[in-house]
Amino acid sequence: MTLEQLREQIDSLDAKILECLNARAKCAIDIAEIKRSSNQQYYVPEREKSIYDSVRERNPGPLPGPAIKAIYREIISAVRALEKPVDVAFLGPRDTFSHIAALKIFGTHSEYHPVATVGDVFTEVERKRVDYGLVPVETAMGGGLSDTLDRFISSDLTIVNEVMLHIQQNLLSNSAVEAITKVYSKAQPFAQCRGWLKANLPNAELVETSSTAEAARIAANEPGTAAIASELAAETYNIAIRVKGIEDSPNNFTRFFVIGRHMAKPTGKDKTAILCAIMDHPGALYELLTPLAQAGINLTRIESRPSRKRAWEYVFFIDMLGHCEDPALKSALEAVAKQCKELKVLGSFPQGELEE
Repeated sequence: MTLEQLREQIDSLDAKILECLNARAKCAIDIAEIKRSSNQQYYVPEREKSIYDSVRERNPGPLPGPAIKAIYREIISAVRALEKPVDVAFLGPRDTFSHIAALKIFGTHSEYHPVATVGDVFTEVERKRVDYGLVPVETAMGGGLSDTLDRFISSDLTIVNEVMLHIQQNLLSNSAVEAITKVYSKAQPFAQCRGWLKANLPNAELVETSSTAEAARIAANEPGTAAIASELAAETYNIAIRVKGIEDSPNNFTRFFVIGRHMAKPTGKDKTAILCAIMDHPGALYELLTPLAQAGINLTRIESRPSRKRAWEYVFFIDMLGHCEDPALKSALEAVAKQCKELKVLGSFPQGELEE
């Protein structure tokens, strides 16, 4: 076929795609009416996961799976906005990795509200000023984040989804690398990029800022300086990416939770997070974990934190595979509850995927 014939074929396919997208949107509008009349949630993570899994399984190529998911994420986000725009609070400011993680879940057609602290994210959702919040819960390099874990102790919110984001740190500057004398960023990116900075900018002054986005904003307007920040920040502040991926470890991931006011339904590939305060006697932790082991439940994380109620009293955060409505897990949790002063199911939600 000639170039012109191929372009005509693409034009014809685009017309069909547009027709299908609008037919899909009309179905979603009808679904919105049903949801509105029965007071159902507009964001349904288990349904969205089933769509992603289905289209990837049926995808014959040549488009790769991640590209298909990214396309459908935006289709779902745009169509969901026709039903009702979803309001999402996240640890701000914009153009940070928390913002990127929120976009990976909700797409670009949601309303985003950056707030100053993790506690503020919880408060916005609790007071129903937003529909959902997104909070960082742990990093692959540093473990659990205390601000988030401690807030779960006092909150009645539910974990409805998770995302694991690959954190790629980039050197941004409108000056040549050899001309850089000062680098702006937060303490954590500096720590993550220590080796690269020592090898490539050993004499540069490192200046801490309130966020990586703020670092990019400053460096964009200050010759001879750079920022360590995301590609999204580079785009927003019109600053060049001089070097991509300067983090010392390739396994630099952060896990985020989506928090809301309802429980996600089972998908067949879920996780459950619980919080429990155990009895104070020898073997208490063993007794707590035994019912889970006997039921063949796979634990993916266990971490302790001070209860904040009494000195030297601790609570345990435990993640496991399965949904709390699964018969085996439900029975095991009932047995676990008998070994606890308190057991709270923080949520059951679709297992997250590693996002680049």
